[in-house]
Amino acid sequence: MADSRYIFDVTSETFDTYVLQNSHQVPVLVDFWAGWCQPCQMLMPVLARLIEEYDGKVLLAKVNSDEQQELAGRFGVRSLPTVKVFKEGRVVDEFMGVQPEPAIREIIERHVVRESDLTRAEALRLAREGDIAGAEKVLRDLLAADPGVERAKVDLASILAQTGRADEADELMRTVPLNIQQEEDVKALMQRIKAIRLTENAPDTEALRQAIEKDPADLHARLQLAARLVADDQLEDALEQYLEIMKRDRKFENDAGREGMLSVFEMLGGQGELVSTYRRKMAAMMY
Repeated sequence: MADSRYIFDVTSETFDTYVLQNSHQVPVLVDFWAGWCQPCQMLMPVLARLIEEYDGKVLLAKVNSDEQQELAGRFGVRSLPTVKVFKEGRVVDEFMGVQPEPAIREIIERHVVRESDLTRAEALRLAREGDIAGAEKVLRDLLAADPGVERAKVDLASILAQTGRADEADELMRTVPLNIQQEEDVKALMQRIKAIRLTENAPDTEALRQAIEKDPADLHARLQLAARLVADDQLEDALEQYLEIMKRDRKFENDAGREGMLSVFEMLGGQGELVSTYRRKMAAMMY
């Protein structure tokens, strides 16, 4: 029987409908418990209080693990209480044992859908469909109403960079907190903005290739070409240019070849086949 509009018991028969389907709309916390488990009894009122406070932005499904052993086994429950957070039909977070209310609130905050998230999604949809001006307006209106939506700044900076306003994008990114700047996708964006700024007054890609063909030792042209390739997301070609700069002159522009390669590695998250390949090539140049 449901305890409230937002808290309900589930079984193997109802789990997919009540948990997985609902999780495509809002996060669903699934509390695996048992009647003999004293910590479970301590945790339940804390969860219930938080769920009611969020007023429909998150749901709580309760699974009696003694009665629903198939469900507990399906999700690898080894101790009680265990709480798993479902979103978009899959487990995205979890915790075990009795946790203090602030810790549980922090977990919920990581996954609850906010109005600003929906607005950002609308802006990104417009951008994908080619309505860049519309996307920019949505994001600027959002930030005017709530300047603290840091991810909207990142979204807007990406649009600004794509539309030739890299200086404005760079200025905006400087207002984003450092912890967000350290996220992999944000670091990649910042490196791309940097590359775009470096090429604002440079010749186009074809002209730079012709200059290098005419004079392979023209490292300034190579550096500009590498930056253009980064800005265009042609990262392997960019790495080749940076590597060639390293081969020809380690002192050029304060070891710009090596620094450029490191920046591309950062854009790629520091891992993957491309990173491994060019790390080996770079190491061979250095030792």
